[in-house]
Amino acid sequence: MNSHHYKPILLTFLITLLPLLQLLSPTNALPSPPITALYAFGDSTVDPGNNNYIPTLFKSNHPPYGKSFPAQLSTGRFSDGKLATDFLVSSFGIKPTLPAYLNPSVKPFELLTGVSFASAGSGLDDHTAMLSLTLNMDRQWRYFEEAVRKMKSLVGELETDRVIRNAVFVISAGTNDMTNNVYTRAPGSFISVSNYQDFLLSKVEAFVQRLYNAGARRITVAGLPPIGCLPVQVTVASFTSRNFHRRTCTEHQNADSRVYNQKLQSLIFRLSQRLRGSKVLYLDIYSPLIDMINYPRKYGIEETLRGCCGTGFLEAGPLCQPTSRTCDDVSKYLFFDSVHPSQKAYSVVASFALRNLLPRL
Repeated sequence: MNSHHYKPILLTFLITLLPLLQLLSPTNALPSPPITALYAFGDSTVDPGNNNYIPTLFKSNHPPYGKSFPAQLSTGRFSDGKLATDFLVSSFGIKPTLPAYLNPSVKPFELLTGVSFASAGSGLDDHTAMLSLTLNMDRQWRYFEEAVRKMKSLVGELETDRVIRNAVFVISAGTNDMTNNVYTRAPGSFISVSNYQDFLLSKVEAFVQRLYNAGARRITVAGLPPIGCLPVQVTVASFTSRNFHRRTCTEHQNADSRVYNQKLQSLIFRLSQRLRGSKVLYLDIYSPLIDMINYPRKYGIEETLRGCCGTGFLEAGPLCQPTSRTCDDVSKYLFFDSVHPSQKAYSVVASFALRNLLPRL
């Protein structure tokens, strides 16, 4: 058969296919609704000051915390300034910072654009919060339910449901669980690291399911940082090895973090498949932090394994006091105290998250 006979058939086929191709094209995909709010759960990495209002020693509502925050306010954030969630909510164009839910100055209408329910010293394991007398994840959840009731009283059920459906939810916890229940435990007193990780991940799964059942559809879960590089963990390792002048990351703890993060990503993939209409995403904090440790000059950082407060080896929370000496230029430090990143580090983590998450939210 002459090849010219195929041309009309091919042309007809292409004309029929063109509308379908246009529908499938990313440029014609329906845009995601605007992000309405940001709600955070977890530990000190996302707690802007809830611990100020509960009876616990884990507080940072005193100098030198907040020295880089607007007006140098010691808000209860465990850093010299803003947290990653502050940078995120600002980048979303919602508001300058994310307030603490328990802060009495937070007005009911502010709940509609987001708050944090997190509590420094808490974890996925209830035992962790019990040790520090802080808010466990169940208590944080009950405060979220209380906030939802307040929003419904203010704007009605339909509008509240819309806000929750289009909000971004952040879960950031796990580091305290590992440091308090694994790395400081008595030898032979606990299950294997792998089994404990699986236990923590079962808690993550249950909490994500709770959020989904409550109407949340944009859920991000943070992995673990390179725990072995936290200044306090470096200090403990140097004491254990009796080589006090050799400050290096504890590699087996970093390896544990990487394994946990791989397991978390697998869990998130399964949840994404199971929870229809949801976007459950992995928030990678390990990569930007280890990159800052390995290539500090790229970020204008000079000190990576010591905090800015005091000696930088052990001070955090109640040990980082107004009388504590602080570094001259905190922007050159990866950590503000012996556990918590500086505002500079949090800004890098937030920028990394925005590049990797925002196109998929």
